[in-house]
Amino acid sequence: MAENDSGRKKRFVKKKKDSVSIPELKDGVLKGDRSSLAKAITLIESNAEQHYAMGQELLQELLPYTGKSFRIGITGVPGAGKSTFIEAFGEMLCEQGLRVAVLAIDPSSSISGGSILGDKTRMEQLSKNPHAFVRPSPTAGTLGGVHRKTSETLLLCEAAGYDLMIIETVGVGQSEVMVRQMVDFFLLLVITGAGDELQGMKKGIMELADALLVNKADGENKPLAEKTKRELNQILHFLTPATKGWSSKAYTCSALKNEGLKEMWNVIRQFEKQSKEQGVFEERRLLQKQEWFHTMLKERVLSDFFFHQNIKSALPHMENRVKEGDFTTSQAVEELLKLYKEAIH
Repeated sequence: MAENDSGRKKRFVKKKKDSVSIPELKDGVLKGDRSSLAKAITLIESNAEQHYAMGQELLQELLPYTGKSFRIGITGVPGAGKSTFIEAFGEMLCEQGLRVAVLAIDPSSSISGGSILGDKTRMEQLSKNPHAFVRPSPTAGTLGGVHRKTSETLLLCEAAGYDLMIIETVGVGQSEVMVRQMVDFFLLLVITGAGDELQGMKKGIMELADALLVNKADGENKPLAEKTKRELNQILHFLTPATKGWSSKAYTCSALKNEGLKEMWNVIRQFEKQSKEQGVFEERRLLQKQEWFHTMLKERVLSDFFFHQNIKSALPHMENRVKEGDFTTSQAVEELLKLYKEAIH
């Protein structure tokens, strides 16, 4: 430890973190400052009670500046090259003068330790682009938590002036449904030979998609990609369209060679034009707000319940009673609910 002139040892004092200023954050986000946007997102991702309140205050301030972007959800079978596609697609759109924000979400990561940060690493070029913003998943261990944090991150990015929001789902299953509830256009990436695989899947995943895109359609793989596209279009012909008045179709592309990306963007723009003219776009946005309200309400009630001091104290004991067979699961649940009701009255 260093000494000063008088021979006394210096004391190292830990520098206090700067307090968060909502007006400053708001101003920074609206100016499109990426550092301010990152701080704002970190605030709403925090599970601390005081941060939650501040995050909601900031969102309320920024709400009038949101809702102007176009939102695209992207999912795909393993190995379909989602990150490669998103990077190439995002770079192309940035070259056209658009500002692109990418959110990669993975509800399973809190359990499996999935490679969330890997998405940012794989999109290295796009992350460096001054017109793009790439953010790893704000997970919370539950689909409801992920939904809230991703939805709020999306709003912050819109307030920062991003024209296009791309939400990539890394997980499978319920996460696709969740992303569908947040976006305007939902794209499913597949690979050659995936026709039989998709035919064997629950048709629900295909019924969520506004378009299917066969990636890696290059070299010797190109004829197979075209064959897969035809197979998928035959399947889609018998399914209920994901969006009223829109016919979902399959297309091909090569993200590696930047082929088919402009064509896909033209399809998306045509979808936006048509859905807005027919009133479907606004109708979907209103329904999404309603779904988000219910999701947030459920999450808040669960949060208040599990973070209540009485429940936190009683829960481990009740779990042990269930394990030992002293209580049935239903009895234990009823006891905890009774305890909670007594505490809040």
